[in-house]
Amino acid sequence: MTFVERDGDNGCGGNGLIEARDLSKVFKHRKRGAVHAVSQVSFQCQPGQIYALLGANGAGKTTTLRMLATILKPTAGTATVAGYDILKDSAAVRRNVGFLSTATALYGRLSAREMVEYFGRLNGLKSNALRQRTDELFDLLEIRAFASRRCDKLSTGMKQKVSIARTLVHDPAVMILDEPTIGLDVIAARTIVHFIRDCRERGKTVLFSTHVMSEVEKLADRVGIIHDGRIRAEGTLDELRERSGERDLEEIFVKTLGVEA
Repeated sequence: MTFVERDGDNGCGGNGLIEARDLSKVFKHRKRGAVHAVSQVSFQCQPGQIYALLGANGAGKTTTLRMLATILKPTAGTATVAGYDILKDSAAVRRNVGFLSTATALYGRLSAREMVEYFGRLNGLKSNALRQRTDELFDLLEIRAFASRRCDKLSTGMKQKVSIARTLVHDPAVMILDEPTIGLDVIAARTIVHFIRDCRERGKTVLFSTHVMSEVEKLADRVGIIHDGRIRAEGTLDELRERSGERDLEEIFVKTLGVEA
């Protein structure tokens, strides 16, 4: 399937490269004091590549993605996304990124189509291009039959698909997806996995967080294992297997973290 481009300049400044350089984030907690959520995280994700940030709950995945999407400002370090510095050119980063958050809700009184088209207009798409783009996304994500249904009447899986369509309606060069299949049944999750693969084939830069080992094995070109806010191991699956002496990703994960069986 061929996607339409927005009318005129699509705002893309770089080639989609993500490069994090010593990203760190410290939160102030009333009782616990300084909480180091992310500490000196560095990695690269190239166009046409899927990078998985693998870690347990609380490992620092979401905080890292939110800094890259310019939702949070890093305490130290920086990154470039699609050729733009997240601190110096945050507005340009946002124009080139589609960010899917587990915390972002849909407006229940809008239909699925109204929701996606609203975000398309916010991102500068014109009427004809927006209509065509929305139709293509709904076909690809298999939600055209639900396009006129109010968001508060959709299943969890359908809501997630609408959220993804909303995130990607402006056809960004970079996709940052936080736990994109969380809470989905097997069929809905498979649709999302196929969609992510399709985005890689079209040259998109895809960064996603997960704690699901099978998703990493199916999708990831490179993996960053994150724990306690730090990248503990990074590379292709073959590289991680060679370094750890383990074949199974779960065994690589626990060995990297020093967890006893």
